[in-house]
Amino acid sequence: MPWKRWSAERLGIALAVLAAFGFSFKAIFVKLAYAAAPVEAVTLLSLRMVFALPAFLWIGFAASRSAPPLTRRDWGMLVALGLLGYYGSSMLDFLGLQYISAGLERLILFTYPTLTVLIGVLFMGQALERRQVGALVLSYAGIALAFAHDLQVAGDMRTVLIGAGFVFGSALTYAMYSAGAEPAIRRLGSARFAALAMLVSTAATQVHFFIAQPLSALVQPLPVYAYGAAMALFSTVLPVLWQSAAIRRIGSARAVLIGALGPVLTIFFGWWLLAEPISAAQLAGAGLVLAGVLLVSRKSAPKPAAAA
Repeated sequence: MPWKRWSAERLGIALAVLAAFGFSFKAIFVKLAYAAAPVEAVTLLSLRMVFALPAFLWIGFAASRSAPPLTRRDWGMLVALGLLGYYGSSMLDFLGLQYISAGLERLILFTYPTLTVLIGVLFMGQALERRQVGALVLSYAGIALAFAHDLQVAGDMRTVLIGAGFVFGSALTYAMYSAGAEPAIRRLGSARFAALAMLVSTAATQVHFFIAQPLSALVQPLPVYAYGAAMALFSTVLPVLWQSAAIRRIGSARAVLIGALGPVLTIFFGWWLLAEPISAAQLAGAGLVLAGVLLVSRKSAPKPAAAA
């Protein structure tokens, strides 16, 4: 197989591109499922998590076999982050996609790196650098352009505002998850943390479903099951594994930069598969958001050593 002869760097870049592709397709699967049947957001999320559950059970078991037992503090951290991440963030995202285009959803969601920076500044005592201010300005200028595009297409400000509000809430909760995940990953390891946090998210999603929906809501047309399973495999399990493998080979900073392809891919697939219109304003907005992410993801230049 040709990739077996690739260098670690080349393979890492390819895996990061595959992860960006998988994550960007999640919004497309959600919109296709909504078009196939009047399925509720919590039902669709429940199907996604159930289909992904066997893979994360296996990963969690394999990663925990030789690891020390979890402390009460570890469990508290996992529960808090699991509720924020793939439960809270995903629930808000699925709700938002009922109102706005997949392209705008991905652009708003991709502001989470800048939101993570803000959380660090406001609550973790980190300093705000000039380039981070520039990244915030670029990202939110891009969102404004994409928002104007969706408003022009939808013609209903209230609908676009509701959808954008839900997705911004999703980006904010995911940023909080990202900020808290770093120390958790250092303590537990990336595979073990990801699998256990996903199991917490799955449990929370099923509790939400059984409170909010009758059991008969799980009876859906075959296309909804197909999109739920595709979302679980191609936009959840595989991208998580690809991203982890890419980070091991090329580092997290370069993997994040390559992940900036995500919004552009979603806009393209939204146009191709969902017939969502593309405008110059939306493309310009995507460019500004990507520029903001690239700027905030750059490592700071090392300070010159003081003269002896």
